Amino acid sequence: MPHTTVETPPETGVSLSHGLKQRHLSMIALGGVIGAGLFVGSGAGIAAAGPSIVIAYAVSGLLVMLVMRMLGEMSAAYPSSGSFSAHAERAIGPWAGFTAGWSFWVLLCTAVGLEGIGAAKIVTGWLPGTPEWAWVALFMVVFCGANLAAVKNFGEFEFWFAALKVGAISLFLVLGGLAIAGVLPGTDSPGASNLSDFLPHGSQGFVIGLLASVFAYGGLETVTIAAAESPDPVRGVASAVRTAMWRIALFYIGSMAVIVTLVPWHDKEVVGKGPYVAALDHLGIPGAGRLMSVVVLVALLSAMNANIYGSSRIAYSLVQRGQGPKALGRVSGGVPRAAVLTSSLFGFGCVVLSYWRPNDVFPWLLNMIGAVILVVWFFIAVSQLRMRRRLERETPERLAVRMWAFPVLTWVALAGMTAIFALMARQSDTRVQLYSTGGMTLFLAVLGYARQRTHARG
Repeated sequence: MPHTTVETPPETGVSLSHGLKQRHLSMIALGGVIGAGLFVGSGAGIAAAGPSIVIAYAVSGLLVMLVMRMLGEMSAAYPSSGSFSAHAERAIGPWAGFTAGWSFWVLLCTAVGLEGIGAAKIVTGWLPGTPEWAWVALFMVVFCGANLAAVKNFGEFEFWFAALKVGAISLFLVLGGLAIAGVLPGTDSPGASNLSDFLPHGSQGFVIGLLASVFAYGGLETVTIAAAESPDPVRGVASAVRTAMWRIALFYIGSMAVIVTLVPWHDKEVVGKGPYVAALDHLGIPGAGRLMSVVVLVALLSAMNANIYGSSRIAYSLVQRGQGPKALGRVSGGVPRAAVLTSSLFGFGCVVLSYWRPNDVFPWLLNMIGAVILVVWFFIAVSQLRMRRRLERETPERLAVRMWAFPVLTWVALAGMTAIFALMARQSDTRVQLYSTGGMTLFLAVLGYARQRTHARG
């Protein structure tokens, strides 16, 4: 391995605080699995794949488990606010850290704007006549302010947001399970009547559902970023990663199974209202659908909060490693406030574009981030493949978390990602996303490599 890829430059200057407690990390890891993609985006996947969406979520869930295990191994060995970006720099080279980090920053900042728009649409549905942009601005100010104040504020927001999401989806699973068993008062068991048309749109529909499920899992990486600001990051990462399997199985795959059993997959309300609201309305529980709308709003606000946090820490880490403008690396009160403000402003800029240029610039931006999460996962797998052998040879005591069946399952994960890229290339809508993301990734890689060569000569 070339000398430039051996060590990541240390994060220097005023350090971040360590205000996140273990309870914060545990709940962030738990609630981070229950994201806006699950509540909002899964409806389109169900409409395309029908009951086979359960298999789609199971397949992509297995891939996510492997990715999180690999990321957990590296993050426990080298805790860093840069997470996979720092690992890619250490294992592959500075250009890889630059590419993975800045592409993920663009993804998170854009997601902040999208989640703000989604949350505003819910509120304006309750309060007709109020302007969407004003609600987005209010949400931005609240969460930007919370992230500017102290990291413990982010932790507290996420703790209670996650507690509400976990409670709501657990209650949903209980009610759904009782209804399927035919023991919920006032409801009859649907049996398997809604599962008979398992692949309504054939393999093409299943592929669309599979791609939707992959992108719904995005955001699980936040806990490895947050762990760097806890008193015991190694224990925090290890605990979060080791319990990821049952969370994914229960919350994602379990809830998809409940929804497609209770509600016909072609019911228009699955997409219109969202699958969870549609399922509860189908059961006829008074006020349950409206209550779930509140939970969806909380999920969107939680995602906004987490993405402002994650994007600011990724930017901070990149700057500290000499991979970005120094102004973004300034820390005050243990918080990279310039990075928080910049990330929030970028997110609000995306909101402005959605109103100002909804037919050209905004769709182009959405396509550009469409496959970023897969690019990041690819960097994680390649980094772990290269770093693991070096850890075993030089510092085996750092392997507090180990990838299962290494290197076989790492190669399996890489093959799975390659297969998904190939599937994206076959679909006309996802093909545009694949090429747009590929263009951005290539641009960043060339820029990062040029910077690496310049610094090497200097």
